[in-house]
Amino acid sequence: MQKIYTRMGDGSVTELSESELKQDLEEGTRDAAERGKIPPLSRDELSYLFDVYSSPAKFVGVDHGNEVILSYDNPTIKLRRRGLLLHRIQSLQIFEKALGADTLEFGDVDYSFKLVKIPITYAQSEAEQALLVTTVPLLYGSMPNLGLYTRPDGPCPNPMELLPQGKIAEARAAQEEMIEYAVNDMVYVSSKLYESGVDGIDFDTTAAGGDTDFLATLRAVEILKKKYPQMCIEMGMSGEFILGMHGELTYDGVRLAGLYPHKQLELAEKAGVTIFGPCINTDTDKSCAWNIARAATFTKACVQNSHIPIHANMGMGVGGVPVVAEPPVDAVSRASKAMVEVTRLDGL
Repeated sequence: MQKIYTRMGDGSVTELSESELKQDLEEGTRDAAERGKIPPLSRDELSYLFDVYSSPAKFVGVDHGNEVILSYDNPTIKLRRRGLLLHRIQSLQIFEKALGADTLEFGDVDYSFKLVKIPITYAQSEAEQALLVTTVPLLYGSMPNLGLYTRPDGPCPNPMELLPQGKIAEARAAQEEMIEYAVNDMVYVSSKLYESGVDGIDFDTTAAGGDTDFLATLRAVEILKKKYPQMCIEMGMSGEFILGMHGELTYDGVRLAGLYPHKQLELAEKAGVTIFGPCINTDTDKSCAWNIARAATFTKACVQNSHIPIHANMGMGVGGVPVVAEPPVDAVSRASKAMVEVTRLDGL
């Protein structure tokens, strides 16, 4: 039986038989369904994924008419990482005019709200200049990054130092204090940039700090939407599962720890999020086919449960894409095609 060229979650090349590929797809969707308590992919959908991942083509794409919008998280910094020493505004122009980007997003090199608060006037000036030379929607992106609010760099005690000492109450109190600082900074920075003309705000890598981080972002979104009802807010998650770093935090009566993407979405909608980005982690020990079946299962549940656009996080270790800094095009194109045509989401 002919072997099928494919990759593992770490990007390494491997070969699978037809039966092995089918087994990986079935096990991937089953894993997501059991964890999230959601329906698995149908037989037809698994058959479609088999066709995509057994294709001998190096690059695959969606069928005509199935194209989706693309949004980004700090692409200007990523160009610099590749040795292109460009000003951020030049990078935005390249993304729009040379690469055909549907939307644009820029942020500070540190990419965290707390750090952006200090040079905010420069960010405002840069936003105004960027808006003069670009046409497509421009979002300002940054991370909640609650870790920056702990000592010695921040004002709050470090919960990760308190927890090993058995100081549970003190650790939780410190996290609750961090939330207040983070909400104030997110609202302040977002307000300044929105008033400078940007079309929206991207809360990138939300909940990286667990339920504390997620609650702070939800509260910031709620405040901003009351202040600016027309503001576009994209919330891109950091992982598929909300870690219970605090464990007792709730939003709208729902406990945050342990939520999977389709439940995260419900709270994001209530807070006022405009675009939601579910983030499904890639397992490096499993094949890309296993990972995309799993990612598509979680994402499909979001799409079916959503009243707002869904832009799945895809790349560098999430959304069925291998965990490497420069994901191979054969893996990225397959994951993108599969995600779009199986889940029927709105963007990537």
